[in-house]
Amino acid sequence: MHYTKSKGILSAKNGMNLYRGCTHGCIYCDSRSICYQMIHDFEDIEVKENAIELLENTLRRKRKKSMIGTGSMTDPYIPLELKMENVRKSLSLIYEYGFGFTVITKSNRILRDLDLLKKINEKTKCVVQMTLTTYDEGLCKKLEPNVSSTKERFEVLKKMRDAGIPTVVWLCPILPFINDTEDNISGILDYCIEAQVYGVICFGMGLTLRDGNREYFYQNLDNLFPGMKEKYVKTYGNQYMLSSPNNKSLMKLFNEKCTQHGIVHDNKQIFEYLYTFNEKKFEEQLSLFD
Repeated sequence: MHYTKSKGILSAKNGMNLYRGCTHGCIYCDSRSICYQMIHDFEDIEVKENAIELLENTLRRKRKKSMIGTGSMTDPYIPLELKMENVRKSLSLIYEYGFGFTVITKSNRILRDLDLLKKINEKTKCVVQMTLTTYDEGLCKKLEPNVSSTKERFEVLKKMRDAGIPTVVWLCPILPFINDTEDNISGILDYCIEAQVYGVICFGMGLTLRDGNREYFYQNLDNLFPGMKEKYVKTYGNQYMLSSPNNKSLMKLFNEKCTQHGIVHDNKQIFEYLYTFNEKKFEEQLSLFD
């Protein structure tokens, strides 16, 4: 871990990264890509020491309320968060200043902040996004070794459901020749159905590889699945997008099952939902204090 000072905290689309780097160890992680210009070791977490001060100043000055998001580059609920509590401090500010919140995570550590997530959702809007890739628990621990198991994430989704907090699942990446099976997709979708998720984001059955994350991915394939790296190289060469040979049949299964159970599975519709701030709900909450 090391500290750095930042000039700003929110992106143009109101996303924030409180940390840079991750210790979850997911073998396919795109955030390892060289294009993101991370100049330190990926597991050496960069902490923005002035993040909370910057966030409060920014929220105080913002004229228009919006959804504040985090987790697109670095899972905010890494183990270090239990010590730093920057996410929790941010949630308190987001609630205080009347903004909405959405987060992408793979960790059940988010349950520590369930009280604040509920308060934000009651006042404005809160959406919890959870990544699910692998129904089989043994395989999950190989692909995502230092993070909550799929079953544990499923339990989080159910707790959010019970708390009235809407959820979205990211069904990606799906690794060709590894978890691109009907059993895997059906198992994950069964979890989504039981947890009554709002929607499932899926960009097709496959993954992307860029310089930086490709090398890490292939290194792990060598260790975990002997001979698999050679199969990838032979099948895909140096491609960026690696689509599963089963993409067509799995997408058919995905679309049919989501439609049957009323789960939104149009990515554009889901992203519009995530970015839309509930202005009417906020005004109704303010009227209670008039």
